[in-house]
Amino acid sequence: MVRKTKEEALETRNRLLDAAADVFHRDGFARTTLDAVAEAAGMTRGAVYWHFKNKSDLFNAMCDRVRLPMEELAEAGYDAETGDPLDHMRKVCVFFLKECAGNTHLRKVMEILFRKTEFVDPADLIYMRQHEAAMRGRERIVKTLTLAIDAQHLAPDTDIRLAAVLLQASIEGILVNWLIAPDYFSLEDEAERLVDACIATLRNAPSLRKAAA
Repeated sequence: MVRKTKEEALETRNRLLDAAADVFHRDGFARTTLDAVAEAAGMTRGAVYWHFKNKSDLFNAMCDRVRLPMEELAEAGYDAETGDPLDHMRKVCVFFLKECAGNTHLRKVMEILFRKTEFVDPADLIYMRQHEAAMRGRERIVKTLTLAIDAQHLAPDTDIRLAAVLLQASIEGILVNWLIAPDYFSLEDEAERLVDACIATLRNAPSLRKAAA
């Protein structure tokens, strides 16, 4: 048997991830089988197991393929010396929402995550991976808000913990609402206004001040 090159192996892996997104989106996580993914990719079940340990590993890899570039974007491009941390965070949030509106593959994975997968068992590998990803996102927000206070772009008595919870919940909520009813508002057209409203809340809401506690 001829050994595949790294490029061929990567192409095979990506084909499997594309097929997995289609099948998870069609059937939901619980009803998806590796046989169905292999069939959708035009491959054997053995090819799936060559690249992924099990369905959970395949699911996490599918999510990571869209999530990791977003995480890199969130970490990059900000100059702590001259930049505005809140403006950088605003740009990342707007980019993410607009990508979900315009990128069919990203939208499909987000629909799977938020609408077609149940996270109920804390001991499940998928639950743990998604929890870790959410916490990493929260930590990045906390870091950015801390920098914003240091740069005097945010009030010094801002309750960073609550502000981070609010912003993360707001962005996810905007996306989920659009996924449920995409005809109700245009995510592509309204992303900037919605994110600006979130940032304005962080700047101005009295209930986000530590004194309010």
